[in-house]
Amino acid sequence: MASRVAARKLFVTTALPYANGPFHIGHIMEYIQADIWVRFQRMQGHEVHFVGADDAHGAPIMLAAEKAGKTPEAFVEEISRGRKQYLDGFHISFDNWHSTHSPENVELSHDIYFKLKRAGLIYTKPVEQFFDPVKGMFLADRYIKGECPNCGAKDQYGDACENCSTVYAATELKNPYSVLSGAKPVLKSSEHFFFKLSAPECVRFLRDWTQDGKLQPQVANKAKEWLEGDAGLSDWDISRDPPYFGIPIPDAPGKYFYVWLDAPIGYLASFKNYCARKGIDFHAFLKNPQTEQIHFIGKDIEYFHVLFWPAMLRYSDYKIPTNVYSHGHLTVMGEKMSKSRGTGIDPLRYLSVGMNPEWLRYYLAAKLNANVEDIDFNPEDFIARVNSDLVGKYVNIASRCAVFINRKFGGTLGDSAGGLPGEFQGRAGEIAALYEQREFGKALREVMRLADVANQYVDEKKPWELSKQAGAEAELRQVCSTALNLFRLLTIYLKPVLPQVAAQAERFLNVAALRWSDARELLPAAHRINEYRHLLGRVEQKQLAQLFDIASAPLPAAKEHAVNDAISIDDFNKLDLRVARIARAERVDGADKLLKLTLELGGATRTVFAGIKSAYAPEKLEGRLTVVVANLQPRTMKFGVSEGMVLAASGEGPGIFLVSPDAGAEPGMRVK
Repeated sequence: MASRVAARKLFVTTALPYANGPFHIGHIMEYIQADIWVRFQRMQGHEVHFVGADDAHGAPIMLAAEKAGKTPEAFVEEISRGRKQYLDGFHISFDNWHSTHSPENVELSHDIYFKLKRAGLIYTKPVEQFFDPVKGMFLADRYIKGECPNCGAKDQYGDACENCSTVYAATELKNPYSVLSGAKPVLKSSEHFFFKLSAPECVRFLRDWTQDGKLQPQVANKAKEWLEGDAGLSDWDISRDPPYFGIPIPDAPGKYFYVWLDAPIGYLASFKNYCARKGIDFHAFLKNPQTEQIHFIGKDIEYFHVLFWPAMLRYSDYKIPTNVYSHGHLTVMGEKMSKSRGTGIDPLRYLSVGMNPEWLRYYLAAKLNANVEDIDFNPEDFIARVNSDLVGKYVNIASRCAVFINRKFGGTLGDSAGGLPGEFQGRAGEIAALYEQREFGKALREVMRLADVANQYVDEKKPWELSKQAGAEAELRQVCSTALNLFRLLTIYLKPVLPQVAAQAERFLNVAALRWSDARELLPAAHRINEYRHLLGRVEQKQLAQLFDIASAPLPAAKEHAVNDAISIDDFNKLDLRVARIARAERVDGADKLLKLTLELGGATRTVFAGIKSAYAPEKLEGRLTVVVANLQPRTMKFGVSEGMVLAASGEGPGIFLVSPDAGAEPGMRVK
């Protein structure tokens, strides 16, 4: 049975997305994870304030806005306007969405800076770095390229060589040039502001804070390595020179806070904005010892959140995080997400092809746990798990039994059989503990185990046969009433994951919004339910095909005729273009755009999936010559492995046109 717990005060955030583009599926995964935990807490009756914001500052946004012909303010505002369709689409229940480019963030950043300065943790020193004389700005490593000082590879970024993996300082590059202008950068000195993370008091605090259970064991161990490494903690450069889109340092005209200083302060800024609207005393809430401050983040930003952020808060007299929960990355079919390779999932495309957001919520939740582990989206597993668990097990219980209650008993329940509902109620505490610990996968496995038990009960009692037997009305009513009570309990346990399905189930069951404590009671005899309506459909193969069918996704109109950035002859020579004969062409079941091509390359064969179905009948292609990118990394698609790419042309008008070599070319010849 669920036990009563004292109400908690929770301030919950997710990592702030950078406002230089739309949400990707990794963002949605993190928001779903946090949202499930938040919804569970709300069902427990706790006071929860769940906020997010756009991370709106920094040189990349300034440069992206410049390229788009907009002011940085207009650029980030446009990005912000697009957020709602994602958040609403996947039922993410933020109480507030704000921006780091806000009065609240300026005020809080200034306050924290001055307090850190008074604590003796801010100092200045000159820093020598590359400067672009054409753009008139200092260059971060990402904006500098040159020849690797170790292996001589060209066009390597200013921090590490992709060819030999050597790590170096940007000033060590040979023949460096600015990515922004192509100009040769010059060394120039500037006064920078630093946060003294290496101060003994900071190190002592962080050693205690990172090892007292606030972090997952893997993250605590990583923090210990950082703290006890030979080099120790490095002080943190918190300033940038103009031109820069950010918050000016109040007592240093012409200097700006580095984006990573004001970005996490955006958590507080969003909450402050929310508090002002809701009449909550911001400072009193954070000062309350009972308040818990919880952050959900990705593993790639742990260093900032377990070292810089708590130290900033500790020495500026703000609340220190109660917990920082880190998660791994999302891969697709075992690979890092890439739209061009067919291993990316666009969240809006997911919704636009008619896929239910709660399918994705359930699938991700079934794989999430309390560890810092990557999780994988596999289309076949997705279809099997959603259709089996949600439709075949959970929804099936209600759809099989409601019809008899409605038709034979006027929608009025009878008594429930004794033991089984009590067994289900008895699992409420264990399932609640798993939700609390973010062990969503374990929680859902237990819920589905119970769903199996409920379905087994229905199978054994066979209400469809009882309905035909004279004198079996009382037993039929009890069996169906028992099953619907089991369905109601499963709905309680699934509600954090499936909020919309739960709301539909509540209307069907004719009950108020379900809370966790409602698991203590059953629906009584004489309770009237409403007519059952379809709760959840099955995933169809064609929907997954549409989701991953890259060829059917049109290019933005503005880019159809744009010429991409120039490449060197060395870049071109990396492509291995070969003449190929199409030995066989086949339609692909479930794919709207794809044909499966078997190609001969002069002694070797390749399988390639090409998005040319709308332009070519398979039988017209066989025997034809074309050109294939032969050294493209194989791509695992839903329909098989594609081992290359055939070249085709398209324009603003209709039509896709295969590139073909002239007469006399033979399969296997290289195109140069």
